[in-house]
Amino acid sequence: MKLPKFLMADNSDFPEDLFVVHTEFPRFILNVEEEEVEWFDDLEGEEEDVANEVNSLIQQAFDFCDAEIEKYEEEDED
Repeated sequence: MKLPKFLMADNSDFPEDLFVVHTEFPRFILNVEEEEVEWFDDLEGEEEDVANEVNSLIQQAFDFCDAEIEKYEEEDED
């Protein structure tokens, strides 16, 4: 099965939070509201390279979330 790179998620136990799930390596869940990340995979390599990759992936996750929210808002306007 082919999965999207990012998924939006929520949970009734955390009604104020919104999550983005990154399904590719390195897998993680980003709590958008708290700006916290839970990693499922270990990151290895040069510290600077890892930091750059992490920053890029987290920014992509936030960008994905913003784009999805914008789509939902546009649908609500129709």
